[in-house]
Amino acid sequence: MEYKITGTTMPVVDVSMNRGESMYTQSGAMAWMSEGIRMESNMKGGLMKGIGRMFAGESLFMATYEAEENGVNIAFASTVAGEILPIDLGESRPLICQKGAFLCAQPTVNLETVFTKKFSAGLFGGEGFILQKVSGNGMLFLEVDGDRVEKQLAPGEVLKVDTGNVVAFEDTVSYSIETVKGIKNIFFGGEGLFLTKLTGPGRVILQTQNFNEFAGRIISMMPAK
Repeated sequence: MEYKITGTTMPVVDVSMNRGESMYTQSGAMAWMSEGIRMESNMKGGLMKGIGRMFAGESLFMATYEAEENGVNIAFASTVAGEILPIDLGESRPLICQKGAFLCAQPTVNLETVFTKKFSAGLFGGEGFILQKVSGNGMLFLEVDGDRVEKQLAPGEVLKVDTGNVVAFEDTVSYSIETVKGIKNIFFGGEGLFLTKLTGPGRVILQTQNFNEFAGRIISMMPAK
């Protein structure tokens, strides 16, 4: 399998496959494909895993695209303006991802839902009560809203992030939610009530745009009927 990422504002990952190779993605992510590719929709892992993906912001059914001949091409497009981040899990630790970050992967990549360690983190965190864990071997592609920023946290190093700006982090990084201190900060700070607290060691992938916040601003500017 070979791939090429094309575009800057709304990129796509164009994958070239030979007979027997395949990629899977959430429903609706495929942009175009050549002849000689067979599509199969399934729950990938069963009903309970499918329901878990729904809570994590993905689709109940996943689509698998398998090459029936050599040299076929298929493209998967991002849903918002930003980047597509390729990750070789053979060279990376398992990652915990926010809902909606998963775009597509090879079948040797495992995608499963995970619960946050603390209920408060899931209840108030922008990544939702259920996150996604990706592990195994092979190529994984994540969506990044806006531009990507990566940080390598040392053991015990803490990074506090505005809700919704986390893309993924290694499974060695602990995750919790911290309440903004100070009554005036809560009501007038403009940053919401909670911050995501990430504690190293491990790699953290951030995004410069919080799409939910951006969408909220657009909605607030729309004239009321």
